[in-house]
Amino acid sequence: MAKIKVLIVDDSAFMRKLISDFLSEHSKIEVIGTARNGEDAIKKWRTLCPDVITLDVEMPIMNGLEVLKVFMKEQPIPVVMLSSTTKEGADTTLQAIQAGAVDFVAKPSGSISIDLHKIKTELIEKVLSASKANLRKIMHNHQDHILSSSKETKKFITSEKIASEKQSITGNRLDANAKKIVCIGTSTGGPRALQQVLTSLPKDFGSPILVVQHMPAGFTKSLANRLDSLSEIKVKEAEDGELLQKGTAYIAPGGLHLEVKSIGTSLAVSLGQSAPRNGHRPSVDVLFESVSSLEHVSKITVIMTGMGSDGAKGLIEMKKNGNVKAIAESQETSIVFGMPKSAIATNLVDEVVNVENIAESIMNYI
Repeated sequence: MAKIKVLIVDDSAFMRKLISDFLSEHSKIEVIGTARNGEDAIKKWRTLCPDVITLDVEMPIMNGLEVLKVFMKEQPIPVVMLSSTTKEGADTTLQAIQAGAVDFVAKPSGSISIDLHKIKTELIEKVLSASKANLRKIMHNHQDHILSSSKETKKFITSEKIASEKQSITGNRLDANAKKIVCIGTSTGGPRALQQVLTSLPKDFGSPILVVQHMPAGFTKSLANRLDSLSEIKVKEAEDGELLQKGTAYIAPGGLHLEVKSIGTSLAVSLGQSAPRNGHRPSVDVLFESVSSLEHVSKITVIMTGMGSDGAKGLIEMKKNGNVKAIAESQETSIVFGMPKSAIATNLVDEVVNVENIAESIMNYI
């Protein structure tokens, strides 16, 4: 089987060597070149024709975001960004994801990370995953983003539209009188998918939304702020102990599990640092299992694009305990179909839909 050809772009010779050594250890990866800055990257990309590019966010001459835009305009290619964990680095990384990067890896200690070995396994996994990414979908999303990226131009789901469509699915609806909660789990490709779903929900959305997006600490705050600026509902990074409010989406902070506990008749956020699950903290399974034990609450779960199987076990627990409707993103629109595929394999998913229809499906169950 042909190896995955990788071009490494970083302005640090030390980092280029380290990343090259890590990736070359894997039997399915071949490092075919390195580039020291953006201009060098574009030249080598055109001559070497790699399958995947690792691209440093912060570089002189042309930064990673500028280089990425050239790639995506001329000939889309799977790109994994390497970013510092500063707020500026996080914001730029999210812009890169929006511009077409498949995924990113956070350098553990700044632009030159002597301890890069800490993320060696993650880097290899993400390069392998990126090589199989749904590039056609990435570029479709990218074009949509160019055409419409502000809340003024978003098409929101109106209550009148939902009312008319509920006529045909009355049998599927959850108990109209029960308290409801929406839980969303996603990973690779998730920021774009979340933007598509959350910006399509109306301001008067009648339930709280809990979101687990696989991301390291420092990036989830930037993600929440970005989504909040684009959405009619409120989007925020979850805080320990806060009471859940209707019309608010709570994003699990990177590095912390998100669970829900009952406080009297209210529901509240509970954040913790118990061991990672499926290699992740936050983990979708941990959220789903926590919510499965809530009594007198109807649940709507959504599993979207991402590698791995996080969420499938949690879905099984939810279905054992109470009234649950489960939605999975289709293979057609998933950047990586791992997590939705695992959920669908449980035979407990009620609907498999394209990402642009997920908000509508949620509203139909509400």
